Amino acid sequence: MSRSLKVAPQYIETVKAALPRNRFASQRDLAERVQFSLSTVSNFLNGKPVDRFNFYDLCDQLELNLEEIADFSVADKNSFLAIEVDEEQTDTESEVSTYILRPPSESRCYETIVKPGSLLRIKAPKRMGKTLLIEKILEKAVKENYRTVRLNLLQADQAVLRGLDEFLRWFCTFVSRRLKLPTQLAEYWEEGLGSSQNCTIYCEDHLLSQLDQPLVLALDDVDRIFPYPKIAQDFFGMLRVWHEEAKTSRLWQKLRLVISYSTDVYIQLNTNRSPFNVGVPIELPEFTSEQMQELAQQQGLNLDNSQVTQLIETVGGHPHLIQLAIYSLTREDITFEQLLQTAATESGIYSNHLRGQLWNLQQYPELAAAMKTVVEANCPVPLESMLAFKLQSLGLVQLENNSVKPRCLLYSQYFSQKLRGRET
Repeated sequence: MSRSLKVAPQYIETVKAALPRNRFASQRDLAERVQFSLSTVSNFLNGKPVDRFNFYDLCDQLELNLEEIADFSVADKNSFLAIEVDEEQTDTESEVSTYILRPPSESRCYETIVKPGSLLRIKAPKRMGKTLLIEKILEKAVKENYRTVRLNLLQADQAVLRGLDEFLRWFCTFVSRRLKLPTQLAEYWEEGLGSSQNCTIYCEDHLLSQLDQPLVLALDDVDRIFPYPKIAQDFFGMLRVWHEEAKTSRLWQKLRLVISYSTDVYIQLNTNRSPFNVGVPIELPEFTSEQMQELAQQQGLNLDNSQVTQLIETVGGHPHLIQLAIYSLTREDITFEQLLQTAATESGIYSNHLRGQLWNLQQYPELAAAMKTVVEANCPVPLESMLAFKLQSLGLVQLENNSVKPRCLLYSQYFSQKLRGRET
């Protein structure tokens, strides 16, 4: 299943012309400045597929309108329907991404980021609204006249994740460019100091020292690097050091960190070097029936109490699934009765979402086997912790003490059928 985008043929010359317009001397110059391989840049400029996150970044560097130049063929659009490991949305789904307040989460976030050297931890499964909440936090920060940078770690491709030095160089380059400051890695990266120390000095002397206002740095989907313990341990340890430095350093008090993740931390981190046991934790809850009613009313849809109860029984309080239902009902694509009858089938409104989740499980047989065990049980079942965390990250299960159960009836019904007969 493709995760790529390419420039539409009619816009290739337009894209190439953007190089000199943005003061890039050559393809190699662009590649070096954005820390991408030359082949990635060449493919982009010549209308060949590149990873969609690289596509987004290159459009940003060249000041190009992604929606205008991208070749959104039918196959490409369908590839966006897979959830895989991120929270990217299809064009249709973006129309239903309305953020509903879930007090007191928002007020705690706003109160935290105005405190010098603060650290905010947002945890919730995929598609629960973490990214939308981060956008609200950054909007608040802008109103306070703070500088802001949001970095989704899903944008880190395999080349970046080869080692700690590559990752931290990419990290520094990204933050520099978002702050519209020159990237000066060569001036600050000294052999023998270690990558984490180089990164810290760079952020301290080159970034923070040049800012007159506080900086809110939001790191979204940090669990992207959980599977890379050699990177994760030092990177997260460095974030913890930055947070501790703010207790005594006025310079580091300018930095306010926001980190979001989808699952419990399943990598081994020294207690004193972990950012996941300090700061202010926020765990986004599911929608209540009142919040579901509020969302429906915002979209011009009236649901009676019985319908609200039935929808919650089917999809729980899952914000994304509820929003898809309200969107479809508002457009009159389907009746409420049809929605419930077909919800867990290939003809229902959740078919793309469910196929994407099934694809996730099919890539990892041990996850599929674990999910099969969960949906076939009549009560919560214990699972090996790593499997439980990964299923929770995908939003497929709920943790109940040391056991798990299906997140909602929709998943129970669909996966009971689709995983039937698979060997465990």
